[in-house]
Amino acid sequence: MKGQGYAAGLAIGLALQGSLANFAAGLLLILFRPIKQGDFIAAAGVEGTVQDGQILVTTLHTVDNLRLTVPNAKLTEGISTNYSVTPTRRIQLTVEVSYDADLQQVKQVLEALIAEEPHILKEPAPFIGVSTLGESSVDFVVQVWVQRADFRQVRFGLPAQINLAFDQHGISIPYPQRTVHLQNGTSLSHTLRGG
Repeated sequence: MKGQGYAAGLAIGLALQGSLANFAAGLLLILFRPIKQGDFIAAAGVEGTVQDGQILVTTLHTVDNLRLTVPNAKLTEGISTNYSVTPTRRIQLTVEVSYDADLQQVKQVLEALIAEEPHILKEPAPFIGVSTLGESSVDFVVQVWVQRADFRQVRFGLPAQINLAFDQHGISIPYPQRTVHLQNGTSLSHTLRGG
């Protein structure tokens, strides 16, 4: 009986410890307000729009229409990202082109495409430059700024627009390739698709 009382006391103590941690975290969230209702956040390994913040838990609504209840201690113990604080966001893409490509032409095509996209902001100015000389490609980095509401449309629409523009101008996007030299002097070239 004595052992059972000790186990029950330990269980209650641990439960209270968790509740106290969530309570303290809830107070911090109320006092410092790093998040508020309507904010889209990523924290504790999940992301969603804050629906309700209570003293012990915060409720999130995910993009795939799920309702998550997150203990407040989880929201304050690690790094959290609030995507709703600033009105603009930066998009960064890496675009690979063949070593045979005219790099000046590639940059001009990207600049023209970005200038024509109405959702990309003029300020801060877009940036295009060579970032890496890869094994089978020259890698361009493309950085543009958009209004927060336009982020998803541009982030997932711009790569398709770039692909179409490259097709129109004969700019190839290479697949990784390996050349194997055999002992008899012949070579075998193999193209890897999809990495």
